[in-house]
Amino acid sequence: MTIELWTLGKEHTKLLDDGIHEYVKRINRYHAFSLINIDNSKINKKLSKELVLEKEATLILSKLHEKDILITLDERGQSFTSIQFAEKLNNLMTISSTKIIFLIGGSYGIAESVKKKSKLIMKLSSFTFPHQIVRLLFTEQLYRAFSILKNEKYHHE
Repeated sequence: MTIELWTLGKEHTKLLDDGIHEYVKRINRYHAFSLINIDNSKINKKLSKELVLEKEATLILSKLHEKDILITLDERGQSFTSIQFAEKLNNLMTISSTKIIFLIGGSYGIAESVKKKSKLIMKLSSFTFPHQIVRLLFTEQLYRAFSILKNEKYHHE
């Protein structure tokens, strides 16, 4: 079983790459994890928001397999403390034999059709952040969750 973080679009800044890659390396000590970028550059950004979301949904759903567990990150999703997220992650890992996928949507968010395929919609914050910052925040929280599950000293309560 693997865990993946899917993002849409190209990253415009390399400012936070070192931090993201450090957490990816740390996570991989616990569990197989990778970052997957879904190229949406061929979608005409001059289309309406609804059409862009629909085309992005088609891209996302074409890569999703039936047994994958999809979790979308959305500012209107369910919030968790770090400990609650660690518990949720542990539960998800016990029910999945294939892949757990966390998804960061495009600039317009995530289409309803993708949300309907999601096992969970969760939020990191009520704020809106650029993708690169969300990747850093999420990878840190995923690392924190594993350190909590292993009773390591990274998280202080």
